[in-house]
Parts: sequence; structure tokens; C-alpha cells
Amino acid sequence: MRIARFTTGDDPRYGVVTGELDDYGQPADDAMVVPLVGDPLYAGIQPMEEQIPLADVRLLAPVIPRSKVVAIGKNYAAHAAEMGGDVPEEPLMFLKPNTSVIGPNDDILYPRLTSDLHYEGELAVVIGRICRDVPPEQATDVIFGYTIANDVTARDLQRRDVQFTRGKSFDTFCPLGPWIETDLDPHDFTADGGGRRVQTFLNGDVKQDGNTRDLVFDIPTLISHITAVMTLLPGDVILTGTPDGVGPMQVGDEVEVSIQGIGALTNRVASRD
Repeated sequence: MRIARFTTGDDPRYGVVTGELDDYGQPADDAMVVPLVGDPLYAGIQPMEEQIPLADVRLLAPVIPRSKVVAIGKNYAAHAAEMGGDVPEEPLMFLKPNTSVIGPNDDILYPRLTSDLHYEGELAVVIGRICRDVPPEQATDVIFGYTIANDVTARDLQRRDVQFTRGKSFDTFCPLGPWIETDLDPHDFTADGGGRRVQTFLNGDVKQDGNTRDLVFDIPTLISHITAVMTLLPGDVILTGTPDGVGPMQVGDEVEVSIQGIGALTNRVASRD
């Protein structure tokens, strides 16, 4: 089930997106949105009788984290290598503020403080209930669904500061979308070679091409590790790490992150004047 947050010009609403996706992760022309009663994280999934053509709505970030985005660094061995380091012995956590979140087709704003802005396509986990000290075998019980993220990074600031806060936290540095897929198993290794393909395109050219089967620490391990440190709230988001192939974006570029079984998230880069 694909759960979107959308507007038709009024207050944001939630709805279920119907129809199949094509090979590029795009919905069919006749796709519809069935609005839901309230926020499904709190009210459950209660469809209304109304249907709205998807073409007539503007999709928003499918969730605004109630408190935080928890991101994981160097969770693909090839990316750790391209960054000049080893794979961490345990998950490497950092935080992005919820003010960094934007939705599909929103602009990523290029800050004046950086001259080396990078894309990082990632699978994102949306938490469905308050949780703490979750054992790995119970991790799926606290997951609401999965979406796509771009962990936008000011790479020069990240290198200069050593820790990640400033380089990862500017407004617009966490595009999410286009919706939350509730029926996905990113660790299903039984079909099509296993896992879920994660690709990033810059102006149509493939820059990243990874697969969730190559995660160093799987999602149950990440949830257990994070919740041993901090409580997660409904709507909090976990970014699970990026494959190798990260690189720079410039003003005017279009970046698309596509994940098999979810869809595609597209944003453009604009100047932050």
C-alpha cells in the first residue's frame, strides 16, 4: 500500500495511491488517490469514498518526522571505501533535523556556505509507534513503512568539521517521498537476485547503483542499535545509508533517486539566494 501526503491547494491530507508503477517507478496515467481520515500514523488507515486523480494533486513529503531523522553513515562497504575509511564496527549514527525535510519536486537549495554539494540516495524507514530498546527480532513490529530519501550533504563542511551536523542539516537537505510503501521487505533475498535496487540519476545519468542486500548492518540491527540510545516516535525516519557513487550537484541539476518496489523521488537544485 502506497500512502501519500498531498494537497490540492488546501490543507495537507493523506491518501492511498492506487495503480501499478512502470519500470521507471512512475505511476500509471490513471492512478488515483483515495483520501484517508486523519493521519494514518495515529488514526489508522481509514479510506474515504472520494477518489482524486493523482495528476490533480501535489505530493508532499509523505511524513514530517515528529522529532528527528536518524541517519546511518558508511553502511555500504563500497561507499565506506570511496570515502577513504573502513566499515564501522557498529552503526555510525548522526541526526538530521526535521526542518531539513522537503517533498517530491521541491527544490534542494544550494547554500552559500558550501561549494561541494553531494547527493546520497537511500532507503528510508518510517517508524510507526513509540519504541525503545527494541530487540532485532521485534524490529518489524515498529516499522510503518519505507520511503526514499536523498541525504544531501555539504561534503566540504563535513570534511572540515569532522562530525556531520552542519554538513547534513541545512534546510532542504532531506528530500523524502514520493510516498510510504507499507508492503515492502527490503531484505527479501529470494527474488530477482535479492534485495532492492537503489539508484541515483543526475540529469538522467546513473551515478549510484546499489542494492539493499549489500547493507553492512540490516534494518533490524539498525533499529535495535538506535533504540538502545534514544526513543523513536511515530513518524521518525531512519536513513539506512547510501551506496557508492556519491558526487556533486550543481544549481540547475535534477537528481532522481529510484528504489525498486517503492518508486522514484525527483528534486532540482536551486540557488539559495
